[in-house]
Amino acid sequence: MEKRKFGKTGMEFSVLGFGGAEIGYNVNQTQAEVDELLNSALDAGLNVIDTAAAYKVSEELIGKAISNRRKDFYLLTKCGALDAFTRFDWTKKGILETIETSLKNLKTDYLDLAQLHSCSAEILRQGDCIEGLQRAVEKGYTRFIGYSGDNEDAKTAIEMDVFDALQTSVSVADQTPITGNIPLAKEKGLGIIAKRPIANAVWRHKEKPSESYHHEYWDRIQKLRFDFTGKGLEEATATALRFTLSIDGVNTMIVGTTKPQRWQENAKYVAEGNLSSDEFEAIRNRWREVGGDDWVGMT
Repeated sequence: MEKRKFGKTGMEFSVLGFGGAEIGYNVNQTQAEVDELLNSALDAGLNVIDTAAAYKVSEELIGKAISNRRKDFYLLTKCGALDAFTRFDWTKKGILETIETSLKNLKTDYLDLAQLHSCSAEILRQGDCIEGLQRAVEKGYTRFIGYSGDNEDAKTAIEMDVFDALQTSVSVADQTPITGNIPLAKEKGLGIIAKRPIANAVWRHKEKPSESYHHEYWDRIQKLRFDFTGKGLEEATATALRFTLSIDGVNTMIVGTTKPQRWQENAKYVAEGNLSSDEFEAIRNRWREVGGDDWVGMT
């Protein structure tokens, strides 16, 4: 699988990475299933695993599944948000304690990237959470630090010149960062992680999904009516994934799933490489024609 240099860090990330939210929130997920899922991901050439302290049991499942293969992948997690986003601790002490717990859960001595989990610009400016991350670097808990978030909060984080990475939502249904935060982050030398790169594949649903998490993207896709979304699930997903892959500055895309076979499918899609310039611009032009001014990044 193609690998790209991750900003100024010196790391080389596979263009496809694993996102740990779904396994953490899936109450029916077994450890055996996660073992198969993650090992198949690594076997398919992925070398990026991203999770968060807020994703319920995600860190524990990942630690048990692949800590014995620690040298095979880069390990990323997020802090600040806790207990499925019902509790938050942005203090220096809280950040350090959360990272210490994450290390135990993930069964590792260090992280490759510790990220603040979508805190506000106001909290960033207070500086305590950033001091916590910097102290974590000094203690050897993490090699690099990053910010995960969107819109003006993410812009504030980028402009502070303290982070090594930005994780942000960008996809066919979330294109505002393409001319905003992504080029700004690239100019600053940050590694860039695309989250929700296939817009939750909402074209799978003929009717509006019951989960509110999918509603905004579903509504946008109904209005955008891209040609590719009517060409079957596989082609639509491949085109959407390759669109995000084609965005200048994106180093890796984080995709969550509970199905082991999905990695072989997604690896096949990204092996096709970037979209042609005509295909890419057709999707961009449709966004420019239809996208509303309020279609901001979805955290």
